[in-house]
Amino acid sequence: GQKRVPMLSVQPKGKQKGCAGCNRKIKDRYLLKALDKYWHEDCLKCACCDCRLGEVGSTLYTKANLILCRRDYLRLFGTTGNCAACSKLIPAFEMVMRARDNVYHLDCFACQLCNQRFCVGDKFFLKNNMILCQMDYEEGQLNGSFETQVQ
Repeated sequence: GQKRVPMLSVQPKGKQKGCAGCNRKIKDRYLLKALDKYWHEDCLKCACCDCRLGEVGSTLYTKANLILCRRDYLRLFGTTGNCAACSKLIPAFEMVMRARDNVYHLDCFACQLCNQRFCVGDKFFLKNNMILCQMDYEEGQLNGSFETQVQ
């Protein structure tokens, strides 16, 4: 489940806590408390990508004894939702494309008029919930097919 993160706390004088990550004593003035254990700031890391989770205010996730950052938790255990183009479910671990609130399979992320796939860095436009390449978007703007006709 989701846990609010680590609180930095000042080490109580006298008794040094052991770090749950490396099992060594925490000699630093500050230590992190997460999941009812104590950690060096450098030891509280995501099991997948090794990013440090001690940034105060971030959130950590635990599942099956793994400590994970939000991105990896969602990638491994979250469901991504349904593809806005084909409506099929996208498994959580699959790479996706996002456009505003919509999520797409990589293979479905193409201009819905000419089916051209987008490359990294290509501009795309979201109009009436359709993904369009720049050419189709501009053409649509020109011939007014996007404007709602006011009588």
